[in-house]
Amino acid sequence: MEIIVRSAGILGIAISEEGAVEIGSRARGTPRVANRLLRRIRDYAEVRKDGIIDLDSAKEGLDMLGVDELGLDEVDRRMLETMIVKFCGRPVGLDTIAAATGEDATTIEDVYEPYLLRLGFLARTPRGRIVMPAGYAHMGYQSDTQQLKLEVEE
Repeated sequence: MEIIVRSAGILGIAISEEGAVEIGSRARGTPRVANRLLRRIRDYAEVRKDGIIDLDSAKEGLDMLGVDELGLDEVDRRMLETMIVKFCGRPVGLDTIAAATGEDATTIEDVYEPYLLRLGFLARTPRGRIVMPAGYAHMGYQSDTQQLKLEVEE
């Protein structure tokens, strides 16, 4: 939150403490992401609100950007959805995920995968990446925990 408040001051943006907390809570714990979201929410607040970032404008702007309460965006959700639905929760290689989602494999590995691993939504196994029960739950699916146990143990 402190980074967001400091950056808002540098950019000349009026922001409430609640607005800064909301942006910070969805920024993946990464200052670069927090600053990017701050700039996007500033634009939203200037166009749709009174130019001040408060809790409501932060929530509305983040929702409009497709950033959920855990900081997952459209690409994160597309990755999880693809792995759950298209590949039936079975292990999937990085290049296959990239081809199926239209994202660059390096970007997936460097940007998206670390956060999903940290949340416990994804795991790397010798046979490929798998979605963990927490990832299934967040996406609104039920996991086959018996199958997941077998995949992780192999």
